[in-house]
This record gives sequence, structure tokens and C-alpha cells, in this order.
Amino acid sequence: MHGVARVFADRAGSEDGLAGAGRLKPAATGELKVTIKEWDVPTKGAHPHDPALAPDGSMWFTEQLQNKLGRLDPASGTFKEYVLKIEDSGPHGLVADSNGNIWFTGNGKGYIGKLDPKSGDVTAYKMPEEKAEDPHTAVFDAHGIMWFTVQVGNMVGRLDPHTGKVDLKAVQGQRALPYGIAVNSKGVPFFCEFGTNKMASINPRTMAITEFKLPEGARPRRMAIDSEDRIYFTDYEGGNLGRARSRYGRGEDVAVS
Repeated sequence: MHGVARVFADRAGSEDGLAGAGRLKPAATGELKVTIKEWDVPTKGAHPHDPALAPDGSMWFTEQLQNKLGRLDPASGTFKEYVLKIEDSGPHGLVADSNGNIWFTGNGKGYIGKLDPKSGDVTAYKMPEEKAEDPHTAVFDAHGIMWFTVQVGNMVGRLDPHTGKVDLKAVQGQRALPYGIAVNSKGVPFFCEFGTNKMASINPRTMAITEFKLPEGARPRRMAIDSEDRIYFTDYEGGNLGRARSRYGRGEDVAVS
């Protein structure tokens, strides 16, 4: 049964000694007390994906296999679903902007959509190149510009919501498979190359890509950046959690630990 969940965690012990992809030793762990609250999604077989919080505290998610977006009010447990008009959109990534609009990647139909929750209207931004068939994961920077990955199309992209203009940049190699993406405090996007043992940064002005290598065999998939610009990533192949640091935040001086 497909559902969504909220996790409350109370950690005891230390996380010092986090194992990066470069030194494959177990991290120190402590007791983790967790309370999980689950809700069943109304549409069965929805394959809920990529949850994100909106400014009003509601939780949104894509219903990847049922061509819908979903909204959950965690306080009441009430759901509302939005059917997408473009058939077989395959909604995948989802993120809310500062105005409460819900943006998603139409992974199956080569577009990025913006849902107005008040009207239910969706504005579609089609990819300007046919090869960019599968926009994947999206994130906003502090200026309200969207950055996104195109996995099979092997690209990264930038969308300006004010003009609707979409810019694309090809990633080196035929199967880099750009996947997870995040923006640091300097406004520099970083992304995972799931098909290789590399991650990369994007120059926000020129869109030039700077790659940095991880240990052989690593396959970075998802990532996050903390308040001190430390980059954390999951090594899907090796089952590791990795950490990297860009000393000046520009993405040109990354060290992996």
C-alpha cells in the first residue's frame, strides 16, 4: 500500500566519525528513537515520490504512476489530489516556491510544470531540446531561479520563472546521468552524476560545469548541503554516506572525506 509518512526523531549518542566514500569504515552510531506517522494516499498505486513542504506547512508529493500531484495537511490528515492534464507526465521531482506555487518535473513528457494551488491551473514549460526528454530533480536558489537535472538526457538546466526561459547545458560523458541537485549558500548548484563516480558544480552565471571525482566505484545519487556548505551524498552502489567540502563555495576546490 502506498502512503506518505512523517518522522519524528530524538537522537542520543554521537555521529562523529561519519564515513565518507573515501574511507569505508563504519561511522560511530548512537541510539535513535523514532516516531513515525503514516497516511494512506487516496489513489492506490500512486507511487508517491519526492515530498516537499510548502510555505503554509502543507506537504506536497508527486503521484508518479497516476499522473497526479498530492497535497497533505499534516494537522488534519486531509488529502487533496490534482490530476495533470498532460497524459503520462510521469511527475517526479517536486519543489515549492516562496509564493506557494508547486513546481514539478514532467519526467515522462519533457516539461516542467507550475501548479497554482488556488486555481489548480498548471503552466507547462517545455524543454527547448528534444534530447532533454526527462527533467528529473529541481531546486530553487535564493534568487528564485530553478536549477534542475535531466537524467537520461545527460544535461542540467536553469529556468527563470519570471520569463519562462529555459537554458540547458550538456554534461561531459555519455552516461553521467545527472540526478540529485542542491544549491549552497553562495548560490552555486551542485549535482550528482549517478552514472559515474563524480559530482559537479555549475557556475550560476555561465553554466560552466566543474566536475570532481569520488573514489572508484562510488555512484552518487541524492545529496544535501548543510548551513556550513558541507556536501553530503549517498553512494548508492557502495552503501556509503559521503561528505565533501568546497572551501570557498565556488565548486572549484572540492575535497572529499
